[in-house]
Amino acid sequence: MSTPPPRLATPARLHERLRIRLGRAVFDYGWEGLARLGKLVPLARPHRHGIDVTYDVSYLPGGGRYHLLDVYVPSGASSQRTVFQPPYPVVLYIHGGGFRILSKDTHWLMGLAFARRGMVVMNINYRLSPEHPFPSALHDVAAAYRFAVENAAVFSGDPQRIILAGESAGANLALTLALLTCARREEPWAEAAFDQGVVPRAVIPMCGMLQVTDWERFVRRRPLSQFLQDRLHETAEAYLGHDVSLHGPSAELADPLVLLEQGLQTERPLPPMFAGVGTADPLLDDSRRLGHALTRLAVPHEVRYYPGEVHAFHAFVFREQARRCWQEQFAFIDRYL
Repeated sequence: MSTPPPRLATPARLHERLRIRLGRAVFDYGWEGLARLGKLVPLARPHRHGIDVTYDVSYLPGGGRYHLLDVYVPSGASSQRTVFQPPYPVVLYIHGGGFRILSKDTHWLMGLAFARRGMVVMNINYRLSPEHPFPSALHDVAAAYRFAVENAAVFSGDPQRIILAGESAGANLALTLALLTCARREEPWAEAAFDQGVVPRAVIPMCGMLQVTDWERFVRRRPLSQFLQDRLHETAEAYLGHDVSLHGPSAELADPLVLLEQGLQTERPLPPMFAGVGTADPLLDDSRRLGHALTRLAVPHEVRYYPGEVHAFHAFVFREQARRCWQEQFAFIDRYL
């Protein structure tokens, strides 16, 4: 019996593949390029702000480039500007990028911003999808949290005053990690985060994709361009694969927002949270839902909306709304630390 010839891709399918690849290239390399250009500006140099940086510290020995972090520490030269004094609060910063792209090196601005305020910042890498799908990133951020608790004092930080922060996909990971410190689970890596016994003093999940499953909910709520639909689709598929059920009970950790909406029971109180989002951000609704869920759970929080601003707008610090967002973040941190 002869083997049937392979099916040829239709012109429509070829066009779709080309559209997705071109869109991915623009999105991926665009963010990388902006970060590199920004680093060429003289004010991007840490010493201009009185900040010392230790690059490429391993938080998991032998883990390679994915398991490195950079530590930003306010130095004596910055003491006139800082709000906090040693031992400093510690910010564990988790970069965004749809779980697929970017790194600590593209997010140097976040390290500078928090350190200028008088905080030690541990800006981390983690394994990226699709090469390392869910829950690899969560394994890594839990390991980085353990490193932060155990090594904060080495860098003049206070292990009892840790802030979890991240944007977009990093907001998802930061929020999930916060839940793991408050509610015990059976996964060994999750249980290890709980067993540290240290709950973050604050969580800052900015413009987050807080529910990775059902990415089409964003499209159902309001029309989105084909470019944005492609990015949302590939984010969810690369992170979770074609069949979410293959991850078993752990799959719910990709949707920390849903856990909160379902009234997650915790052994320890959830920490205060600050979420900022632009009203032109396609992910806007997740931040809105987060605020409603935290209100029902009586968790102290602020959700701030910035009119007309796009996704991750706060990275463009020359913009008035971005500066306002940072000021409101810092005011929130000051209140709770």
